[in-house]
Amino acid sequence: MVNKETYEQTLAHVRTSSSPSELRITDIRFTDIVGGPFHSSLIKVYTNQGLVGFGEVRDGADKVYALMLKSRLLGENPCNIDKLFRRIKQFGGHARQGGGVSGIELALWDLAGKAYGVPIYQMLGGKFRDRVRMYCDTDVVGKDTGKAMGEALKKRMEAGFTFLKMDLGIGQLIDEPGALSAPLGFLEEMREISKRRYRRDKGNLTEQELREIKNRHYDIYNIPHPFTGIHVTEKGLDILEQYVADVRSVIGSSVPLAIDHFGHIGLEDCVKLGKRIDKFNLAWMEDMIPWRYTDQYARLSRAVTTPICTGEDIYLKENFKPLLEAGGVSVIHPDVLTTGGILETKKIGDMAQDYGVAMAIHMAESPIACLAAAHVAAATENFLALEYHSCEVEWWDDIVIGSRLPDKLVQNGFITLTDAPGLGIDDLNDEVLAEHLHPEIGGLWESTDQWNHHYSNDRQWS
Repeated sequence: MVNKETYEQTLAHVRTSSSPSELRITDIRFTDIVGGPFHSSLIKVYTNQGLVGFGEVRDGADKVYALMLKSRLLGENPCNIDKLFRRIKQFGGHARQGGGVSGIELALWDLAGKAYGVPIYQMLGGKFRDRVRMYCDTDVVGKDTGKAMGEALKKRMEAGFTFLKMDLGIGQLIDEPGALSAPLGFLEEMREISKRRYRRDKGNLTEQELREIKNRHYDIYNIPHPFTGIHVTEKGLDILEQYVADVRSVIGSSVPLAIDHFGHIGLEDCVKLGKRIDKFNLAWMEDMIPWRYTDQYARLSRAVTTPICTGEDIYLKENFKPLLEAGGVSVIHPDVLTTGGILETKKIGDMAQDYGVAMAIHMAESPIACLAAAHVAAATENFLALEYHSCEVEWWDDIVIGSRLPDKLVQNGFITLTDAPGLGIDDLNDEVLAEHLHPEIGGLWESTDQWNHHYSNDRQWS
């Protein structure tokens, strides 16, 4: 006599993820890693059908921004992305504060794509391009001369990159006598407090002394640009101009070259520097002043001929609009882990196109955020280039497992997206993650049940 399995036993052998309407969120967990290239909190959103969605909190942010959303999402259908985003978006903010909402939103899109069996770019309206151009960021550390930076950038070009970025700013002048002016003792204090803040050997400092150093470091490096009193002298401008000239002498004038990390100098010094380097055919000058100063951006944009770019710290579409209306930018530069996520970034790009503004995308995170940004880039017409910050991270590609993903995501300066559903990620490689856990956090996908029942009356009206 044949034993008949019960209905529940039979169901255990059936793939139930073919029922998107019945999909429900059951858990959200995290793993914190460092070095890929920075600190990232990776996200798994679990469901009742065995599907798992992958997301990521913005580099350098705290996963608490995402943990606080868990009780508001359990039991919900992740395919209702816009509904859930509108529920949680009030808990996001600019810069790293947008990381929780944005990272969760990525995971919802991943789940919806997997539930319906389609890639994210298809749900956004389809592709404008099969390949996504990457621009390769190259920081200034160890490249004290323009020739050295030029050689480093030339190697990027030899690897297939067709768009480049480098640092240029007062960090290269701070030890050069006569290159900067500032209130006497201010620059010296900045140097000293930074050394003390990041010194490995803390000596015999008490907890209170360490706290005071950390607080002072926070204060001094959070002074907005117009209020620091730092100015670049003619000698300093000469040095920076020559640096760019030397870079161009190595890489030539044809390849697009963007510049970033100017430091906390005011508008007038940005104009002086911009006029000095306009001649070098730069792709853009990035984040020269805080993005909130709309009128100053408009003045800067009118004063120089190099395209002006900002946006990586702006949360939500409506906060890009003043810059666009004022003519303050020629290129916007959102980060999908700050804007509010995938759909919000797509909306931002489409809005910018109405103003004749191109969209590049900032990205200094793991392959999860990279793939999310690539899907947006493929589906947005005015896309220019997507940042890549992990050339030297040998294990970066090994973070993700995908049967349809190539061994290396970025090849010859491009990402080619496949028809794989969602982000295209099947799983994350726990062995690799375990080797790169954040030393002060640790733990792989540990329980977050303590966040299951956090409650507040979130309604913002009576």
